[in-house]
Amino acid sequence: MTKTNYWAIVPAAGSGQRFGTEVPKQFQRLGDQLVAQHSLSRLLSIQCIVKIIVPCDTTAVYWREIPAASDSRVELVAGGSERVHSVLQGLQAIRGQADNRDWVLVHDMARPCITGADINKLIAELADHDVGGILATAVSDTLKKVTADHVVEVTADRSLYRAAQTPQMFRYGLLVKALETMLSDGQTPTDEASAIEYLGEQGKIVEGRRDNIKITHREDLIIAAAIMNYQETEQCV
Repeated sequence: MTKTNYWAIVPAAGSGQRFGTEVPKQFQRLGDQLVAQHSLSRLLSIQCIVKIIVPCDTTAVYWREIPAASDSRVELVAGGSERVHSVLQGLQAIRGQADNRDWVLVHDMARPCITGADINKLIAELADHDVGGILATAVSDTLKKVTADHVVEVTADRSLYRAAQTPQMFRYGLLVKALETMLSDGQTPTDEASAIEYLGEQGKIVEGRRDNIKITHREDLIIAAAIMNYQETEQCV
């Protein structure tokens, strides 16, 4: 029986326009390290991941400040113009090594608070799944569907919804097919799961922690720092 390998792709080619600074969010300082160092080190703690591919601007000087980028399991490759293109670049980088049934975990570099426990939970719960799935959390706010004129149309049943997180983990061959199919049809997936859905496949939801936030705005760095302090305290208990 062929061994199933685990690979990770962490796209980091974004310029961070919504973040509002010249320095992309993955290179912002969070505590005594840069955001990318936190994210990569947490993935490196998962021993079954054989390689972490980082599609990015490989010439960025900030990589010198990220020790994890020099780890033997981490490989920087050229990123694409959008997230989907970067993910495909990452998938292409392991094309000759990965089997179609291998697992690929795609994680946002801007989610540095992901815990090893949640990654292991995702891996364990999807081990025998044919498709894969994603980490997600229940929606606690009331959801309103609005018109183009910003008028409330209907209140949605929030019990039917989940807020998607990363990592999102899918079979290598299926993920390649899903992303390439959407792009060839002139569509751009919002995440890997949406591409899988485009093929008519269904991924599984694995309940994750609410503190796995994505850094999008500058104030998110303050929240992430508080989360990390709490997580360190939690580990000591």
